[in-house]
Formats: sequence, C-alpha cells, structure tokens
Amino acid sequence: MASSDSGFRRVVVTGMGAITPIGNSLAEYWEGLTTGRNGIGRITLFDPSRHACQIAGEVKGYDPHDYLDRKDAKRMDRFAQFAVSASKQAIADAGFVINDLNAEQVGVVIGTGIGGLKVMEDQQEIYLSKGPDRCSPFMVPMMIANMAAGLTAIHLGAKGPNSCSVTACAAGSNAIGDAFRLVQRGYAQAMICGGTEAAVTPLSFAGFAAARALSTRNDDPTHACRPFDRDRDGFVMGEGAGILVLEELEHALSRGAKIYAEIIGYGMTCDAYHMTAPVPGGEGAARAIQLALKDAGITPDQVSYINAHGTSTPANDSTETAAIKTALGDRAYDVAISSTKSMTGHLLGGSGGIEGVAAVMAVQHDRVPPTINLVNPDPACDLDYVANQSRSHSVEVALSNSFGFGGHNVTLVFRKYRS
Repeated sequence: MASSDSGFRRVVVTGMGAITPIGNSLAEYWEGLTTGRNGIGRITLFDPSRHACQIAGEVKGYDPHDYLDRKDAKRMDRFAQFAVSASKQAIADAGFVINDLNAEQVGVVIGTGIGGLKVMEDQQEIYLSKGPDRCSPFMVPMMIANMAAGLTAIHLGAKGPNSCSVTACAAGSNAIGDAFRLVQRGYAQAMICGGTEAAVTPLSFAGFAAARALSTRNDDPTHACRPFDRDRDGFVMGEGAGILVLEELEHALSRGAKIYAEIIGYGMTCDAYHMTAPVPGGEGAARAIQLALKDAGITPDQVSYINAHGTSTPANDSTETAAIKTALGDRAYDVAISSTKSMTGHLLGGSGGIEGVAAVMAVQHDRVPPTINLVNPDPACDLDYVANQSRSHSVEVALSNSFGFGGHNVTLVFRKYRS
C-alpha cells in the first residue's frame, strides 16, 4: 500500500472534466484560462431586462444529448446534466473502467450551492397557473441538491460512498476534500468529485441583486468581473461543473494511469460571524489555509500558487488578501495568486470544482492563469495577482480557496506528484 508518513494512503488526481463558460472540455477550459478568455456576456437563458444585473457567465454550445439520451436529459435539471457530463469526461480522461469487480470501491461526492432552482421556478409557475395536478412527478428528484451525485453514480455505475456537500460557494471544494479523506482513509479506491451549479435563473438573480451582491456593469460585461481591482462592484454569476477523479496512488500506478498531481491537504473552518459577510481580517479563512498546510505537512515557503476565491466583491477580495498574509506571513508577497472567476464568473457551489481543476492544471503545466480586468489595483489588495496575462511559473504546490455564505472556509492543497 502506497502510504504517506502519517500512515494514510496517498491520493492522486488521474482524470478531470469541465463544463464552463469558457470551454466545455478540460482542454478547452485550460486553453481559455491560459489565454485570458472572457466568458461573460448578456444573459440569454431568460429575458433579463427587468433585472438590475443582466450579465452572466453562461455555458455556451453545450448539448446534454452528447452525454445523455433524450429521456434521461429531460428528467434532469441543468445542474445535474452538467455534473453527469463533466463526470463522464473525467472518468474517460482517467481511463478508469467501473465494473462489477470494483464498483463498490468507486464513490461520488459532488457539491452544489442551490441545486435545481430552474425546475423549482418552472414548477411553481405551473402550480400557480394550472394547479397542483399539473406539476411534474419528477419535480422533487430534479430539484434536490443530492441528485447530481446520485445521477452521476447511476450513469457510471459507482456503488461506493456517495454524498453531496451544500456549503454555498465552498460546496465544490468541500466535496473534493471529503472525497480525498474517503480515499486517504481507505473507504474507497477512487472518488468522482467536484461541484456543479446552474443558477442563472430569474429568481436567483432577483435574490442576489436584492442583496446587492451582483455587478451592475451591464453596459460592459467583459470587464464586469474584476477581482482585486478598486473599481469592482460585485460578483458575476457563472454556471457549469468541474469534476476530478481522485485515486489511491498504488491503484493508479497498478493500472498505469497518468497522474496530474497529488492532493495532500484539506482545511475547513467557519467564521461563526455573519450570514453573508466574511469576518473582518479574514481570521476564519486564514485558519483554513493554515489547517490545510498543516494537514499537508508543508510550510508557507513551499507554496507556489493560490487559486483565490476572488469574487470581485468589495468585502471578499480585501479580506482574502488579509487572510493570505496572516496564513503565509512574508511568503504571501512571493506567491503567484489569481482569480479565475475573472474569466468564468462565480459558479457558486460549482466554483470549487472548476477552480480545483485549474489549480491541478497549474501544477501539471507550470503555468498560472491570469486575473483579467485588473487595471486599477485596490491598495488593500497588494499581492501578486498575475494581472491580465498568464505566466510561466514553476508550481510545486498550489492552493485552492473557497469561501461560502454562512462563513464556510475551505482550502485544498495540490502538489506535483513524485514517487
């Protein structure tokens, strides 16, 4: 058994899949990240003219029937379609065959912040206009958040541990961390994990706009999401899914799998402070980073890159900057940091999935994606955010941060695989 010094099993990333506003495959997504492609534009999924925010990072050119037959696709909300599609990509990328011999050792953990909101909105309209007898018998299974994980298991035949994290914008990272623990502690040989979201809907936008969380730069959507910039005015919603296959190292080696990176640390904390606002100074986020480093057995000096939560909201970006300084000390000024949300928008519960993928690809390719639209840096955000252009950079260790409403803080640690 391949084990770390702690006696736990080593866990590696052997496959990934992505459905995003800047590309609907791993290769397209990475090419979009490294070229600074902007996926944000005027909303087309509904008429946004009555809304304060009329822009989003929508998934374009996606056809669920490339992955699902018409009957199955019709019985899934878009968030579940994204999850199953990206999971099929990831398993194929890993070259992992699930069969009767190993099905009970392959599990699924997929997080989402909201779940099937579009179905809920549509069925409420049917209920009000046509009565309760006209509601779909599939409404509840299409709506509930766990169905992304459940349907992925059904379509792939994965009979091992199965769960769904619903920790707002930290959900995808919690899912990856929880899956890491399951493989590390011997409860599964492999886990399919990540995050998914499809909340570009009228009610979602009404709610977030009422909370004054969204950018209203409707006349300039390509520059609306500007993390760490002093002119940021709120986040821009995105949609999609990012999925990783985590596998026990010895098992991966035995089948000759390619290995993208090793996952070595997972830290999570709670601010216990406010429903939506981060605690001033980022104390909770700093502890998550510190706990992840301790779990990984590494020091701040070993960190090469951080995929920041970086939402482009006034509160998050300065708070996250402070948290990174607290956790890393002087090393914070030497670490490359970027917010890929500047290109994709904020996928809520799906963000940890696609950003985990981005962090792993940075480790694999020694290239850091940029923070685009960073033109006028906020004086309170004075670290190296890899402004506007990707950078060739040796990435031995990458962190991925995710923070959610309710005070949820998660940090994941990925490292170059070395035997």
